Amino acid sequence: MTPGPGPTEAAMAVQQHADRSIDPARALAALRVVTGFVFLWAFFDKAFGWGYATPANSAWVNGGSPTRGFLSHVAVGPLESVFHDWAGAWWADWLFMLGLLGIGLALVAGVALWITAAAGTLMLALMWAAEWPPARHLSDGTASGSSNPFVDYHVVYAVLLVALAAVGAGTTWGLGRRWAALPWVRDRSWLR
Repeated sequence: MTPGPGPTEAAMAVQQHADRSIDPARALAALRVVTGFVFLWAFFDKAFGWGYATPANSAWVNGGSPTRGFLSHVAVGPLESVFHDWAGAWWADWLFMLGLLGIGLALVAGVALWITAAAGTLMLALMWAAEWPPARHLSDGTASGSSNPFVDYHVVYAVLLVALAAVGAGTTWGLGRRWAALPWVRDRSWLR
C-alpha cells in the first residue's frame, strides 16, 4: 500500500499561517488589559499629578479637583450649565475617581465586566455629552473641532466595554472564571 499524495504547498502554507495566527481570546484579553490601563492611568495621573494631564499642584491628593478643570470649561451642548454646576463638587470628584479606579481594576482583573460596561458606558456618555460632538460651534461661536457628530472615542470605548463583557473576555489572562464561580456571582449573570 502506497501512501496517497501529500499536502499541497498551498495547503501547507495555509496551515502554517493558521499555526501562527493570534488566538482571539488572547487578543481580546490584551485589549481588555490595555483598556483597563487607560482608565487606571487617568485615575493615577489625576490623583497624584504625574504631570501628563494633571500637574502635581493640581493633583487630587494636593487638594485639586479632578472634575473642576474639565467640567468648568464645557462650552457646548444642552447640559453645559449642569456640568458647570457639577464642576469641582466633592461628590462629582469622588464618583469620577472611583469610576476610573473601579473600571480600570475590573478590566485588568477581568471581573464584573457587565457592571464595568454599564458604569463605563454611563461615564463615557456623560463625557461625550460634555464635549457634545454634534455641535459645529461652541457657545462663544468658535469652531468646536468636532470631526464626527456622533461617533468619537467615547462611543468607541463604550462599545468596546460592552463587547468585552459580551464575549466574557475576563476568562483569558484574568480572574473571570474564578469570579464567575463565586456563590453570589454564579446565579447572577449580570455580576460576571
